[in-house]
Amino acid sequence: MNFKNWGTADILPVLFWLSIFVLTYIFMHGADHFLELTPEALGKYFPFKWILIAHITAGGGALVLGPLQFWKRFQQNSWKLHRILGILYLLAVLTSSLSALVLAYTTAYAVNGPYAFSVQVWVSVWIISTFIAYRSALKLKFKLHKEWMTRSYIVTVAFLISGLLLKMPFIQKLGSFEDISPSLFWFGWAVPLFVYEVILSASRKS
Repeated sequence: MNFKNWGTADILPVLFWLSIFVLTYIFMHGADHFLELTPEALGKYFPFKWILIAHITAGGGALVLGPLQFWKRFQQNSWKLHRILGILYLLAVLTSSLSALVLAYTTAYAVNGPYAFSVQVWVSVWIISTFIAYRSALKLKFKLHKEWMTRSYIVTVAFLISGLLLKMPFIQKLGSFEDISPSLFWFGWAVPLFVYEVILSASRKS
């Protein structure tokens, strides 16, 4: 790549990727205690410890790989690498989402029913949006592929948004984890997806 020709359109994606990378590191660093793999550290997740580790690790990979799919200069300079990273993103989402689906129908009920239901819907949207993005690419419908990849990544980032919001003191004052987490889970992906659909609709009319 010729860095001398870089403009704002090239720098902003890099800054976005760096921001996601830092936030992902902070978020995953908060889950370090799970790596102890003891009943005390894992609690209700202990019988599903390897599924939990797969979910967290692959989810972190999807968060970091996602922004690279939208960097235009990166795509223009290496379509082959773009496809490879796209497949890696797909595998990361597949691994993390299927692991999350298992947890959503098992350990999630240890919190409460609304929590379990919110996770089940969330994971389903994640799997479906990513599958449609992949299917669109196979059919060479690249505009549709980009739109669904955007939706898929919005749902991916929702894990980061909800997780960080739950750690904020003013959010914690609203109630217990059991009370507020289902609402935040819906907020984390539904609101950003709605905003994206509004922007997408406005761009099609212009």
